[in-house]
Amino acid sequence: MPLSGLAFPLIDPIAFSIGPFAVRWYALAYVVGLLGGWFYAKRLAARADLWTPSPQPKPVDIDDLIVWVAFGVVLGGRIGYVLFYNLGAYLAHPLEIFAVWRGGMSFHGGFLGAALAIVLFARSRGLNALTLLDLASTVAPIGLFFGRIANFINGELWGRPAPDFAYAIVFPHGGPIPRHPSQLYEAFAEGLVLFIVMAIAVRRFGFRRPGLLGGIFLLGYAVARIGCEFFREPDEQLGFLFGTSVPFLEGGITMGMVLSVPMALAGIVTIALAVRGLTRPSTAAKPA
Repeated sequence: MPLSGLAFPLIDPIAFSIGPFAVRWYALAYVVGLLGGWFYAKRLAARADLWTPSPQPKPVDIDDLIVWVAFGVVLGGRIGYVLFYNLGAYLAHPLEIFAVWRGGMSFHGGFLGAALAIVLFARSRGLNALTLLDLASTVAPIGLFFGRIANFINGELWGRPAPDFAYAIVFPHGGPIPRHPSQLYEAFAEGLVLFIVMAIAVRRFGFRRPGLLGGIFLLGYAVARIGCEFFREPDEQLGFLFGTSVPFLEGGITMGMVLSVPMALAGIVTIALAVRGLTRPSTAAKPA
């Protein structure tokens, strides 16, 4: 009996072209995610009630911060992919590291790159790094949502075989087997659901407990990513890192799961520290 499944929608990965210059949906996803995050961050930064007694960033701080974050995301995402997912291939062909238009970005690397950029920016402006990280964590799901949609349009990072699933999709480069549209699952869990969770948290707690929102994001993303990894095909060059005979872990442990575990632990620790008030800056008076 032949396998069936929904046909992959014919979406050109190139959104539009201007002469020889082609603009891809993947690049637009980064642009829209950064601009959407910038707009939302400016609105949150303008609300004094969310910040007191934490130092409130100025509008120009948010304008400059987005540039730092953009570089951190792109550089960290690429370096993370090279180190975590395909180091051997890039060591053999080092010039391929710079061919970013061929794909290959790691969220975990992009997260670390963005976090480092935020910390350095905070130090340069005399702002609280934890509260800026909280702000970035609140808007990050916007970029995650559009990034996963772009993965789907590119027909990459597809899901595991699901021949009996009514909404499985036959991806152009995934063979004839219907697969889970795991990119859409991630867009929903890591993007939409996490955005709602962070929106509720910021309205409930504001930025008055440095690190709390960042911890919620770390834990929330890790849980969402690990859950979605059960439906996502592991990277071809890595496969499953550790096999297992546990039924609900059929197949094994993936790199995405492994990298998400320290994120979850860091999130739990950060939440605990913030709730106990241990992340608040000293209130000692500064010399005039």
